[in-house]
Amino acid sequence: MDFCLQLYSARNFQPWKEVIQETALLGYTQVEGFEELYPTLEAAQKIRELLDQYDLDMPSGHFDLKDLEENLDQCIKIAVLLGMHTIFAPYLTPEDRPKTKHEWTVFAHRLEHVAGTLKHKGFHFGWHNHDFEFRPLPDGTIPMEIIISEAPSVEWEIDVAWIIKADLDPLDWIEAHGTRITAVHIKDIAPEGEGTDEDGWADVGFGTVPWGHILAALQEKSRTKIYILEHDDPNNFLRFADRSLTSLKMLEGV
Repeated sequence: MDFCLQLYSARNFQPWKEVIQETALLGYTQVEGFEELYPTLEAAQKIRELLDQYDLDMPSGHFDLKDLEENLDQCIKIAVLLGMHTIFAPYLTPEDRPKTKHEWTVFAHRLEHVAGTLKHKGFHFGWHNHDFEFRPLPDGTIPMEIIISEAPSVEWEIDVAWIIKADLDPLDWIEAHGTRITAVHIKDIAPEGEGTDEDGWADVGFGTVPWGHILAALQEKSRTKIYILEHDDPNNFLRFADRSLTSLKMLEGV
């Protein structure tokens, strides 16, 4: 299994040349991009050169949904340049989040439309969750269920830790909707009272998420092809990237 590193984890540890070099030296073969990494074609070209220099692939990347709707040609040019085959929309700011079942349905149809457009361009497209999609609406509906039912062409990059943060069991979601999952963000939650200087997150294998069971479930029930390590706010990027990769290789027996 090839493990991928979400470069968002290293956003506070510049320059990118050193980050990408260190990532390759640790043994990673893939990285996942995020939009602030490639705001222009010129910026993307510089990242492309670094990927080539250190023999790294970027199979997937994040793009803001509005940019995919309003600046699709630019997004596609960047994705092609960086070698992506899958694009994920990753987030909604609080003010942009739907508030009702109807609004979430409209949002899901937006995702479905983008998925159809990108499919014709040769790309896979999916949604990357946080916790807010799992917070029940006033009528008890869970928004993620709406996305799954109303946007059938949209793949799912499951962020397991955020589901746990929403007080739900990710294994239930993998069991019910595994066929929609094509990528996973692998990160860990610090034990209660720890990791306060890292926003409550932990290096993979040093927190409370049962990754052995979850990876086994994903391999059995899902279509996961990209396994992406992430830490939302590490205070030491190299420590996180190194210890987390070591933990996962031990779990996989490789």
